[in-house]
Amino acid sequence: MRVYLDHNATSPLRREAKDAMIAAMHIAGNPSSVHAEGRAAKAAIERARGQIAAAFGAEGADIVFTSGSTEGASLALAGRHLSSAEIEHDAVRAWAKNDLDVDEQGQVHPIDPAHSCLQLANSETGIIQSLPQGLAVTDATQAFGKIPLAFNWLGCDMALISAHKFGGPKGIGAVILKRGTELAAQIKGGGQEMGRRSGTENTLGIIGFGAAAQAAASDLNDGVWEKVTQLRIILEKALEAGADHTILVGKDAQRLPNTLCFATPGWKGETQVMQMDLAGFAISAGSACSSGKVKASTVLTAMGFDTEIAQGAIRVSLGPDTTETDVLRFAEVWCKKQKTHRARQV
Repeated sequence: MRVYLDHNATSPLRREAKDAMIAAMHIAGNPSSVHAEGRAAKAAIERARGQIAAAFGAEGADIVFTSGSTEGASLALAGRHLSSAEIEHDAVRAWAKNDLDVDEQGQVHPIDPAHSCLQLANSETGIIQSLPQGLAVTDATQAFGKIPLAFNWLGCDMALISAHKFGGPKGIGAVILKRGTELAAQIKGGGQEMGRRSGTENTLGIIGFGAAAQAAASDLNDGVWEKVTQLRIILEKALEAGADHTILVGKDAQRLPNTLCFATPGWKGETQVMQMDLAGFAISAGSACSSGKVKASTVLTAMGFDTEIAQGAIRVSLGPDTTETDVLRFAEVWCKKQKTHRARQV
């Protein structure tokens, strides 16, 4: 039986999201149409918008739907000339100056928050940032649904989120804006989404997004992610006991409950991913959007790790359905393969 340990790339579709989307498949109207069918579609979208606002603590804020956080980054950052750091996702770095320093613990301290973009949690290491008040943009894609947070107390103008990171459908996300924040449309046409993002809305995707957000908020309230944290700790201890010459990245930093990044110098991350895939485990060697590219992690090099370590890093990201058996099986198989690799290096 395969074990899925790549939730930071995509978390499997939640039952609540699937059920909501199936139930809404009868909605035939275009949300911009004024007849009854169109009004039904529009009402469904607005219900989902309300679910997301409540789950994200964004009551009173504007929620602009996008195709995901990559489009959201272009919408939020284009033309703003904001500063960011090399630990940011490629979608953010493509629009920013990337001139902020990163310390050895993966922390960034913007001098001018009003002209900076800073992720809330890193997708590769899981390290959580302490966001300064007055920040222009935060990428909350990996944090939302895994740690308690509310947009209204983050103190930033905009936040990026994507549904498939917490069990919603792929291809739908949003930019959350503090009311009154200006946003220049990048996709123009029919004037949907308050004129900020034209194009017929992805009605089914938005409905699944809303249902997943509501379910994710319930998981947080029910203590699901505290249990995931304990599984991550069990996995860390098993790796430390069963392997040598392996570095746990961000071990002493505040991290997401589910994320563990570790490296064995000289053992390429992509090789580890392939070997573990053949053994029945889905993991990654960094951000899914950068996978398949044999290169050192820009996140780890920005934190000061040398190229050999940065190339030897993998990421294991757990989910609400991960079990203790899953993580112990992974640790056993990975440690055996690591010892085999080490023996060949001697």
